Amino acid sequence: MPVLWIVLAVFGLGLIGYFVGRLRALGSAGGDARTLHSLPSYYGWHAFMLTVAPALLVLAAWSLLAPNLIDRSVSETIPEATIADASNASLVLAEVRRAAGALDAAVAQGLVDQETSRNLHTESTDVTALLKETGSVITSAVTQPILQAAQEFRALTKRSNLYRTITTFALALIGFGFAIKRTHKDFRARNVVENGIMVILVLASSIAILTTVGIVLSMLFETSHFFGLYSWREFFLGTKWSPDFRGDSQLGILPLLWGTLYISLVALLVAVPIGLFAAIYLSEYAGPRLRAVAKPMIEILAGIPTIVYGLFALITIGPMIRDWIAQPLGLGNSSNSVMTAGLVMGVMLIPFVSSLSDDIINAVPQAMRDGSFGLGATHSETIKQVVLPAALPGIVGAILLAASRAIGETMIVVMGAGAAAAQMDQGLGEIINPFQAMTTVTVKIVSQLTGDTDFASPETLVAFALGLSLFVITLGLNVLALYIVRKYREQYE
Repeated sequence: MPVLWIVLAVFGLGLIGYFVGRLRALGSAGGDARTLHSLPSYYGWHAFMLTVAPALLVLAAWSLLAPNLIDRSVSETIPEATIADASNASLVLAEVRRAAGALDAAVAQGLVDQETSRNLHTESTDVTALLKETGSVITSAVTQPILQAAQEFRALTKRSNLYRTITTFALALIGFGFAIKRTHKDFRARNVVENGIMVILVLASSIAILTTVGIVLSMLFETSHFFGLYSWREFFLGTKWSPDFRGDSQLGILPLLWGTLYISLVALLVAVPIGLFAAIYLSEYAGPRLRAVAKPMIEILAGIPTIVYGLFALITIGPMIRDWIAQPLGLGNSSNSVMTAGLVMGVMLIPFVSSLSDDIINAVPQAMRDGSFGLGATHSETIKQVVLPAALPGIVGAILLAASRAIGETMIVVMGAGAAAAQMDQGLGEIINPFQAMTTVTVKIVSQLTGDTDFASPETLVAFALGLSLFVITLGLNVLALYIVRKYREQYE
Protein backbone atom coordinates (compact mmCIF):
# COMPACT_ATOMS: atom_id res chain seq x y z
CA MET A 1 0.00 0.00 0.00
CA PRO A 2 1.39 3.46 -0.85
CA VAL A 3 2.59 5.59 2.04
CA LEU A 4 0.00 8.30 1.33
CA TRP A 5 -2.85 5.82 1.64
CA ILE A 6 -1.43 4.51 4.91
CA VAL A 7 -1.18 8.03 6.32
CA LEU A 8 -4.73 8.88 5.25
CA ALA A 9 -6.05 5.64 6.73
CA VAL A 10 -4.27 6.27 10.04
CA PHE A 11 -5.64 9.82 10.21
CA GLY A 12 -9.11 8.47 9.42
CA LEU A 13 -8.83 5.99 12.28
CA GLY A 14 -7.58 8.82 14.48
CA LEU A 15 -10.67 10.92 13.68
CA ILE A 16 -12.87 7.96 14.57
CA GLY A 17 -10.92 7.69 17.81
CA TYR A 18 -11.54 11.38 18.51
CA PHE A 19 -15.32 11.07 18.31
CA VAL A 20 -15.45 7.68 20.06
CA GLY A 21 -13.24 8.91 22.92
CA ARG A 22 -15.33 12.03 23.33
CA LEU A 23 -18.61 10.11 23.36
CA ARG A 24 -17.23 7.46 25.73
CA ALA A 25 -16.13 10.13 28.21
CA LEU A 26 -19.56 11.80 28.11
CA GLY A 27 -21.24 8.42 28.44
CA SER A 28 -19.23 7.57 31.55
CA ALA A 29 -20.38 10.88 33.05
CA GLY A 30 -24.03 10.24 32.25
CA GLY A 31 -24.03 12.99 29.63
CA ASP A 32 -23.10 15.68 32.16
CA ALA A 33 -19.85 17.31 31.01
CA ARG A 34 -19.54 19.16 34.32
CA THR A 35 -18.56 15.95 36.13
CA LEU A 36 -15.67 15.27 33.75
CA HIS A 37 -12.12 16.00 34.87
CA SER A 38 -11.32 17.63 31.51
CA LEU A 39 -13.27 19.15 28.66
CA PRO A 40 -14.81 16.53 26.34
CA SER A 41 -12.52 17.54 23.47
CA TYR A 42 -9.45 16.55 25.49
CA TYR A 43 -10.68 12.95 25.65
CA GLY A 44 -11.10 12.98 21.90
CA TRP A 45 -7.63 14.43 21.30
CA HIS A 46 -6.17 11.87 23.67
CA ALA A 47 -7.58 9.04 21.55
CA PHE A 48 -6.47 10.76 18.34
CA MET A 49 -2.90 11.20 19.55
CA LEU A 50 -2.49 7.63 20.77
CA THR A 51 -3.89 6.31 17.49
CA VAL A 52 -1.88 8.47 15.13
CA ALA A 53 1.43 9.41 16.78
CA PRO A 54 3.04 5.96 17.41
CA ALA A 55 1.91 4.62 14.04
CA LEU A 56 3.27 7.57 12.06
CA LEU A 57 6.56 7.60 13.98
CA VAL A 58 7.14 3.93 13.14
CA LEU A 59 6.08 4.56 9.54
CA ALA A 60 8.59 7.42 9.22
CA ALA A 61 11.41 5.39 10.80
CA TRP A 62 10.61 2.41 8.58
CA SER A 63 10.58 4.54 5.43
CA LEU A 64 13.99 6.00 6.34
CA LEU A 65 15.76 2.81 7.37
CA ALA A 66 14.27 0.11 5.14
CA PRO A 67 15.75 1.34 1.80
CA ASN A 68 19.27 1.32 3.23
CA LEU A 69 18.83 -2.17 4.65
CA ILE A 70 17.41 -3.43 1.35
CA ASP A 71 20.32 -1.90 -0.61
CA ARG A 72 22.80 -3.51 1.75
CA SER A 73 21.11 -6.90 1.47
CA VAL A 74 20.89 -6.71 -2.33
CA SER A 75 24.51 -5.56 -2.71
CA GLU A 76 25.65 -8.72 -0.91
CA THR A 77 24.07 -10.84 -3.65
CA ILE A 78 25.91 -9.05 -6.49
CA PRO A 79 29.09 -10.83 -7.59
CA GLU A 80 32.36 -9.01 -7.06
CA ALA A 81 33.16 -9.32 -10.77
CA THR A 82 30.06 -7.31 -11.68
CA ILE A 83 31.02 -4.52 -9.29
CA ALA A 84 34.60 -4.56 -10.56
CA ASP A 85 33.41 -4.23 -14.16
CA ALA A 86 31.35 -1.13 -13.26
CA SER A 87 34.19 0.17 -11.01
CA ASN A 88 31.56 1.51 -8.59
CA ALA A 89 29.09 -0.33 -6.34
CA SER A 90 26.73 2.65 -6.28
CA LEU A 91 26.44 2.57 -10.08
CA VAL A 92 25.58 -1.13 -9.98
CA LEU A 93 22.88 -0.52 -7.36
CA ALA A 94 21.48 2.33 -9.45
CA GLU A 95 21.22 -0.03 -12.44
CA VAL A 96 19.56 -2.63 -10.21
CA ARG A 97 16.94 -0.11 -9.09
CA ARG A 98 16.28 0.94 -12.68
CA ALA A 99 15.87 -2.67 -13.74
CA ALA A 100 13.56 -3.38 -10.79
CA GLY A 101 11.42 -0.36 -11.65
CA ALA A 102 11.27 -1.47 -15.29
CA LEU A 103 10.17 -4.97 -14.22
CA ASP A 104 7.37 -3.47 -12.12
CA ALA A 105 6.35 -1.32 -15.09
CA ALA A 106 6.37 -4.37 -17.37
CA VAL A 107 4.05 -6.21 -14.99
CA ALA A 108 1.76 -3.17 -14.70
CA GLN A 109 1.58 -2.83 -18.51
CA GLY A 110 0.85 -6.52 -19.00
CA LEU A 111 4.06 -7.25 -20.94
CA VAL A 112 4.82 -10.09 -18.51
CA ASP A 113 2.93 -11.61 -15.61
CA GLN A 114 4.11 -11.56 -12.02
CA GLU A 115 5.32 -15.16 -12.02
CA THR A 116 7.27 -14.73 -15.27
CA SER A 117 8.96 -11.56 -13.99
CA ARG A 118 10.36 -13.54 -11.09
CA ASN A 119 11.82 -16.22 -13.36
CA LEU A 120 13.23 -14.25 -16.29
CA HIS A 121 16.67 -15.29 -17.57
CA THR A 122 18.86 -13.36 -19.95
CA GLU A 123 19.89 -16.64 -21.64
CA SER A 124 16.40 -17.20 -23.01
CA THR A 125 14.93 -13.68 -23.16
CA ASP A 126 16.06 -10.31 -24.49
CA VAL A 127 15.43 -8.70 -21.12
CA THR A 128 16.95 -5.35 -22.07
CA ALA A 129 14.62 -4.94 -25.04
CA LEU A 130 11.63 -6.03 -22.96
CA LEU A 131 12.36 -3.53 -20.21
CA LYS A 132 12.97 -0.70 -22.66
CA GLU A 133 9.46 -1.29 -24.02
CA THR A 134 8.15 0.06 -20.73
CA GLY A 135 9.75 3.43 -21.43
CA SER A 136 12.24 3.02 -18.59
CA VAL A 137 15.79 4.30 -18.94
CA ILE A 138 18.10 1.29 -19.14
CA THR A 139 21.62 2.63 -19.67
CA SER A 140 23.27 -0.68 -20.53
CA ALA A 141 22.46 -4.30 -21.32
CA VAL A 142 20.85 -6.07 -18.36
CA THR A 143 23.12 -8.95 -17.38
CA GLN A 144 22.04 -11.99 -15.42
CA PRO A 145 23.57 -10.77 -12.09
CA ILE A 146 21.80 -7.41 -12.47
CA LEU A 147 18.52 -9.15 -13.31
CA GLN A 148 18.78 -11.48 -10.32
CA ALA A 149 19.63 -8.57 -8.03
CA ALA A 150 16.66 -6.61 -9.43
CA GLN A 151 14.33 -9.56 -8.75
CA GLU A 152 15.71 -9.80 -5.20
CA PHE A 153 15.27 -6.05 -4.79
CA ARG A 154 11.61 -6.29 -5.87
CA ALA A 155 10.95 -9.20 -3.51
CA LEU A 156 12.54 -7.48 -0.51
CA THR A 157 10.80 -4.18 -1.27
CA LYS A 158 7.41 -5.89 -1.57
CA ARG A 159 7.96 -7.78 1.67
CA SER A 160 9.12 -4.62 3.45
CA ASN A 161 6.07 -2.67 2.25
CA LEU A 162 3.75 -5.45 3.45
CA TYR A 163 5.36 -5.59 6.90
CA ARG A 164 5.34 -1.80 7.08
CA THR A 165 1.63 -1.64 6.37
CA ILE A 166 0.79 -4.39 8.87
CA THR A 167 2.95 -2.88 11.60
CA THR A 168 1.59 0.64 11.11
CA PHE A 169 -2.06 -0.42 11.20
CA ALA A 170 -1.41 -2.75 14.15
CA LEU A 171 0.09 0.10 16.17
CA ALA A 172 -2.77 2.40 15.20
CA LEU A 173 -5.37 -0.18 16.31
CA ILE A 174 -3.49 -0.91 19.55
CA GLY A 175 -3.29 2.81 20.33
CA PHE A 176 -6.95 3.23 19.46
CA GLY A 177 -8.02 0.38 21.75
CA PHE A 178 -5.77 1.47 24.62
CA ALA A 179 -7.03 5.05 24.45
CA ILE A 180 -10.69 4.02 24.44
CA LYS A 181 -10.16 1.56 27.29
CA ARG A 182 -8.60 4.13 29.64
CA THR A 183 -11.18 6.84 28.84
CA HIS A 184 -13.59 7.56 31.72
CA LYS A 185 -14.85 10.63 33.53
CA ASP A 186 -12.03 10.69 36.12
CA PHE A 187 -9.22 10.25 33.59
CA ARG A 188 -6.90 13.29 33.46
CA ALA A 189 -7.06 13.66 29.70
CA ARG A 190 -6.04 17.32 29.70
CA ASN A 191 -2.73 16.60 31.44
CA VAL A 192 -1.90 13.78 29.03
CA VAL A 193 -2.77 15.85 25.95
CA GLU A 194 -0.80 18.88 27.14
CA ASN A 195 2.22 16.69 27.90
CA GLY A 196 1.91 15.17 24.43
CA ILE A 197 1.76 18.63 22.87
CA MET A 198 4.84 19.57 24.89
CA VAL A 199 6.70 16.56 23.47
CA ILE A 200 5.66 17.57 19.93
CA LEU A 201 6.91 21.12 20.52
CA VAL A 202 10.23 19.84 21.86
CA LEU A 203 10.63 17.55 18.84
CA ALA A 204 9.80 20.43 16.49
CA SER A 205 12.33 22.71 18.18
CA SER A 206 14.93 19.94 18.00
CA ILE A 207 14.62 19.45 14.25
CA ALA A 208 16.86 22.41 13.41
CA ILE A 209 19.47 21.32 15.94
CA LEU A 210 19.42 17.68 14.83
CA THR A 211 19.55 18.73 11.18
CA THR A 212 22.62 20.87 11.84
CA VAL A 213 24.29 18.07 13.78
CA GLY A 214 23.51 15.61 10.99
CA ILE A 215 24.92 17.92 8.32
CA VAL A 216 28.10 18.55 10.30
CA LEU A 217 28.62 14.86 11.09
CA SER A 218 28.09 13.80 7.49
CA MET A 219 30.56 16.42 6.27
CA LEU A 220 33.09 15.50 8.97
CA PHE A 221 32.88 11.79 8.11
CA GLU A 222 33.34 12.30 4.38
CA THR A 223 35.98 14.98 4.92
CA SER A 224 38.01 12.64 7.12
CA HIS A 225 37.76 10.06 4.35
CA PHE A 226 39.00 12.66 1.86
CA PHE A 227 42.01 13.61 3.98
CA GLY A 228 42.83 9.92 4.25
CA LEU A 229 43.28 9.95 0.46
CA TYR A 230 44.66 13.47 -0.09
CA SER A 231 47.10 15.60 1.89
CA TRP A 232 45.47 18.30 4.00
CA ARG A 233 48.52 20.54 3.49
CA GLU A 234 48.08 20.48 -0.28
CA PHE A 235 44.36 21.13 0.12
CA PHE A 236 44.62 24.14 2.45
CA LEU A 237 47.84 25.58 1.05
CA GLY A 238 47.57 24.64 -2.62
CA THR A 239 47.31 27.51 -5.11
CA LYS A 240 45.85 25.53 -8.02
CA TRP A 241 42.58 23.70 -8.54
CA SER A 242 42.83 21.08 -11.26
CA PRO A 243 40.82 17.89 -10.56
CA ASP A 244 41.68 14.90 -12.73
CA PHE A 245 39.84 11.62 -12.17
CA ARG A 246 42.78 9.75 -13.65
CA GLY A 247 44.69 10.41 -10.45
CA ASP A 248 46.84 13.48 -11.21
CA SER A 249 44.82 16.11 -9.34
CA GLN A 250 45.73 19.38 -7.68
CA LEU A 251 43.00 20.29 -5.21
CA GLY A 252 44.06 23.55 -3.57
CA ILE A 253 41.27 25.54 -1.93
CA LEU A 254 43.01 28.93 -1.86
CA PRO A 255 41.98 30.10 -5.37
CA LEU A 256 38.39 29.00 -4.74
CA LEU A 257 38.36 30.71 -1.37
CA TRP A 258 39.76 33.90 -2.85
CA GLY A 259 37.14 33.94 -5.59
CA THR A 260 34.34 33.34 -3.06
CA LEU A 261 35.45 36.09 -0.69
CA TYR A 262 36.27 38.55 -3.49
CA ILE A 263 32.87 38.25 -5.16
CA SER A 264 31.10 38.34 -1.78
CA LEU A 265 33.05 41.48 -0.82
CA VAL A 266 32.01 43.26 -4.03
CA ALA A 267 28.41 42.21 -3.44
CA LEU A 268 28.43 43.52 0.14
CA LEU A 269 30.05 46.81 -0.94
CA VAL A 270 27.00 47.27 -3.17
CA ALA A 271 24.27 45.91 -0.91
CA VAL A 272 25.23 47.25 2.53
CA PRO A 273 25.42 51.02 1.80
CA ILE A 274 22.38 51.03 -0.50
CA GLY A 275 20.33 48.79 1.76
CA LEU A 276 21.26 50.65 4.94
CA PHE A 277 20.61 54.10 3.44
CA ALA A 278 17.28 52.88 2.08
CA ALA A 279 16.34 51.55 5.53
CA ILE A 280 17.27 54.86 7.20
CA TYR A 281 15.23 56.86 4.71
CA LEU A 282 12.17 54.60 4.93
CA SER A 283 12.17 54.45 8.73
CA GLU A 284 13.16 58.03 9.57
CA TYR A 285 12.25 60.32 6.67
CA ALA A 286 9.67 58.75 4.35
CA GLY A 287 5.99 59.43 4.89
CA PRO A 288 3.44 56.64 5.40
CA ARG A 289 2.25 56.69 1.77
CA LEU A 290 5.72 56.51 0.27
CA ARG A 291 6.80 53.85 2.75
CA ALA A 292 3.74 51.72 1.96
CA VAL A 293 4.79 51.66 -1.71
CA ALA A 294 8.61 51.73 -1.53
CA LYS A 295 9.21 48.95 0.99
CA PRO A 296 7.20 46.27 -0.87
CA MET A 297 8.87 47.32 -4.12
CA ILE A 298 12.32 46.79 -2.57
CA GLU A 299 11.29 43.45 -1.09
CA ILE A 300 10.20 42.22 -4.53
CA LEU A 301 13.90 41.92 -5.35
CA ALA A 302 14.18 39.09 -2.80
CA GLY A 303 11.52 37.09 -4.65
CA ILE A 304 13.24 37.11 -8.05
CA PRO A 305 14.79 33.68 -8.82
CA THR A 306 18.58 33.65 -8.87
CA ILE A 307 18.56 32.22 -12.40
CA VAL A 308 16.89 35.46 -13.55
CA TYR A 309 19.65 37.46 -11.86
CA GLY A 310 22.18 35.21 -13.59
CA LEU A 311 20.62 35.86 -16.99
CA PHE A 312 20.59 39.58 -16.23
CA ALA A 313 24.31 39.40 -15.38
CA LEU A 314 25.12 37.34 -18.48
CA ILE A 315 23.13 39.32 -21.05
CA THR A 316 23.10 42.90 -19.74
CA ILE A 317 25.55 43.74 -16.95
CA GLY A 318 28.48 41.64 -18.19
CA PRO A 319 28.66 43.07 -21.73
CA MET A 320 28.04 46.57 -20.37
CA ILE A 321 30.98 46.38 -17.94
CA ARG A 322 33.20 44.84 -20.62
CA ASP A 323 32.40 47.44 -23.29
CA TRP A 324 32.27 50.54 -21.07
CA ILE A 325 34.95 49.87 -18.46
CA ALA A 326 37.14 46.78 -18.88
CA GLN A 327 38.12 47.05 -22.55
CA PRO A 328 38.67 50.85 -22.63
CA LEU A 329 40.95 50.57 -19.58
CA GLY A 330 42.69 47.45 -20.88
CA LEU A 331 41.66 45.38 -17.85
CA GLY A 332 39.91 42.52 -19.60
CA ASN A 333 37.97 41.32 -22.61
CA SER A 334 35.47 38.95 -21.02
CA SER A 335 31.90 39.70 -19.99
CA ASN A 336 32.31 37.19 -17.16
CA SER A 337 34.05 38.85 -14.24
CA VAL A 338 34.10 39.35 -10.51
CA MET A 339 32.55 42.78 -10.95
CA THR A 340 29.64 41.41 -12.99
CA ALA A 341 28.73 38.73 -10.45
CA GLY A 342 29.36 41.05 -7.48
CA LEU A 343 27.18 43.89 -8.78
CA VAL A 344 24.24 41.63 -9.63
CA MET A 345 24.56 39.70 -6.39
CA GLY A 346 24.69 43.00 -4.50
CA VAL A 347 21.39 44.04 -6.05
CA MET A 348 19.92 40.71 -4.97
CA LEU A 349 21.13 41.26 -1.38
CA ILE A 350 19.70 44.78 -1.01
CA PRO A 351 16.34 43.55 0.41
CA PHE A 352 18.11 41.38 2.98
CA VAL A 353 19.92 44.42 4.39
CA SER A 354 17.19 47.00 3.79
CA SER A 355 14.13 45.18 5.10
CA LEU A 356 15.78 43.76 8.22
CA SER A 357 17.56 47.02 9.05
CA ASP A 358 14.31 48.94 8.60
CA ASP A 359 12.51 46.69 11.08
CA ILE A 360 15.42 46.94 13.53
CA ILE A 361 15.61 50.75 13.32
CA ASN A 362 11.85 51.01 13.87
CA ALA A 363 12.25 48.86 16.99
CA VAL A 364 14.49 51.47 18.65
CA PRO A 365 12.35 53.08 21.41
CA GLN A 366 10.91 56.48 20.54
CA ALA A 367 11.95 57.67 23.99
CA MET A 368 15.60 57.60 22.89
CA ARG A 369 14.82 59.85 19.94
CA ASP A 370 12.76 62.21 22.10
CA GLY A 371 15.57 62.45 24.64
CA SER A 372 18.04 63.34 21.90
CA PHE A 373 15.69 65.99 20.48
CA GLY A 374 15.19 67.37 23.97
CA LEU A 375 18.94 67.90 24.32
CA GLY A 376 18.95 69.96 21.13
CA ALA A 377 20.21 67.40 18.63
CA THR A 378 19.03 67.61 15.04
CA HIS A 379 17.27 64.79 13.24
CA SER A 380 20.42 63.68 11.42
CA GLU A 381 22.51 63.88 14.60
CA THR A 382 19.92 61.77 16.42
CA ILE A 383 20.08 59.12 13.71
CA LYS A 384 23.87 59.08 13.69
CA GLN A 385 24.52 59.32 17.42
CA VAL A 386 21.53 57.49 18.93
CA VAL A 387 19.42 55.42 16.54
CA LEU A 388 22.14 53.68 14.54
CA PRO A 389 24.32 52.72 17.55
CA ALA A 390 21.24 51.38 19.35
CA ALA A 391 20.23 49.36 16.28
CA LEU A 392 23.77 48.24 15.43
CA PRO A 393 23.49 44.69 16.84
CA GLY A 394 20.51 43.99 14.60
CA ILE A 395 22.09 45.69 11.61
CA VAL A 396 25.18 43.50 12.05
CA GLY A 397 22.88 40.48 12.01
CA ALA A 398 21.29 41.68 8.77
CA ILE A 399 24.71 42.17 7.17
CA LEU A 400 25.76 38.72 8.38
CA LEU A 401 22.68 37.20 6.78
CA ALA A 402 23.53 38.97 3.52
CA ALA A 403 27.16 37.77 3.75
CA SER A 404 26.09 34.16 4.30
CA ARG A 405 23.71 34.44 1.36
CA ALA A 406 26.51 35.82 -0.82
CA ILE A 407 28.98 33.10 0.17
CA GLY A 408 26.49 30.36 -0.66
CA GLU A 409 25.29 31.75 -4.01
CA THR A 410 25.97 29.57 -7.05
CA MET A 411 23.83 30.42 -10.08
CA ILE A 412 24.76 34.10 -10.33
CA VAL A 413 28.44 33.20 -10.01
CA VAL A 414 28.24 30.56 -12.73
CA MET A 415 26.57 32.90 -15.21
CA GLY A 416 28.19 36.15 -14.11
CA ALA A 417 31.75 35.22 -13.14
CA GLY A 418 32.16 32.17 -15.35
CA ALA A 419 34.00 28.97 -14.53
CA ALA A 420 37.59 30.09 -15.06
CA ALA A 421 40.56 27.96 -14.14
CA ALA A 422 41.14 28.34 -10.42
CA GLN A 423 44.78 29.13 -9.81
CA MET A 424 46.84 31.80 -8.08
CA ASP A 425 50.14 31.52 -9.93
CA GLN A 426 49.52 34.70 -11.97
CA GLY A 427 50.78 38.10 -10.98
CA LEU A 428 49.20 40.14 -8.20
CA GLY A 429 47.53 42.42 -10.72
CA GLU A 430 45.68 39.50 -12.31
CA ILE A 431 44.66 38.08 -8.94
CA ILE A 432 43.06 41.30 -7.70
CA ASN A 433 41.69 42.42 -11.08
CA PRO A 434 37.89 42.62 -10.61
CA PHE A 435 37.34 42.43 -14.37
CA GLN A 436 38.74 38.91 -14.66
CA ALA A 437 36.66 35.74 -14.49
CA MET A 438 36.86 33.74 -11.25
CA THR A 439 35.08 30.82 -9.66
CA THR A 440 33.92 30.00 -6.14
CA VAL A 441 33.71 27.13 -3.72
CA THR A 442 30.00 26.50 -4.31
CA VAL A 443 30.46 26.28 -8.08
CA LYS A 444 33.13 23.62 -7.67
CA ILE A 445 31.03 21.66 -5.18
CA VAL A 446 28.30 21.40 -7.80
CA SER A 447 30.72 20.49 -10.59
CA GLN A 448 32.42 17.77 -8.53
CA LEU A 449 29.09 16.13 -7.63
CA THR A 450 27.50 16.35 -11.08
CA GLY A 451 26.95 13.11 -12.99
CA ASP A 452 27.70 9.55 -11.87
CA THR A 453 29.86 10.00 -8.80
CA ASP A 454 32.30 7.59 -7.25
CA PHE A 455 32.56 8.39 -3.55
CA ALA A 456 35.81 6.44 -3.29
CA SER A 457 37.86 9.05 -5.15
CA PRO A 458 39.31 12.26 -3.68
CA GLU A 459 38.00 14.24 -6.67
CA THR A 460 34.43 13.60 -5.45
CA LEU A 461 35.04 13.57 -1.71
CA VAL A 462 36.70 16.98 -1.97
CA ALA A 463 33.20 18.50 -2.27
CA PHE A 464 32.58 17.64 1.38
CA ALA A 465 35.86 19.23 2.45
CA LEU A 466 34.85 22.37 0.53
CA GLY A 467 31.44 22.37 2.19
CA LEU A 468 32.96 21.98 5.65
CA SER A 469 35.33 24.87 4.92
CA LEU A 470 32.40 27.11 4.03
CA PHE A 471 30.64 26.02 7.21
CA VAL A 472 33.68 27.02 9.31
CA ILE A 473 33.83 30.42 7.57
CA THR A 474 30.16 31.06 8.26
CA LEU A 475 30.63 29.98 11.87
CA GLY A 476 33.46 32.47 12.20
CA LEU A 477 31.21 35.24 10.86
CA ASN A 478 28.59 34.30 13.44
CA VAL A 479 31.11 34.41 16.28
CA LEU A 480 32.32 37.84 15.17
CA ALA A 481 28.76 39.14 14.89
CA LEU A 482 27.92 37.77 18.35
CA TYR A 483 30.91 39.60 19.81
CA ILE A 484 29.82 42.89 18.22
CA VAL A 485 26.22 42.40 19.33
CA ARG A 486 27.19 41.74 22.94
CA LYS A 487 29.62 44.65 23.04
CA TYR A 488 27.10 47.27 21.91
CA ARG A 489 24.13 45.72 23.68
CA GLU A 490 25.83 46.37 27.00
CA GLN A 491 26.12 50.05 26.11
CA TYR A 492 22.53 50.63 25.05
CA GLU A 493 20.51 48.43 27.39
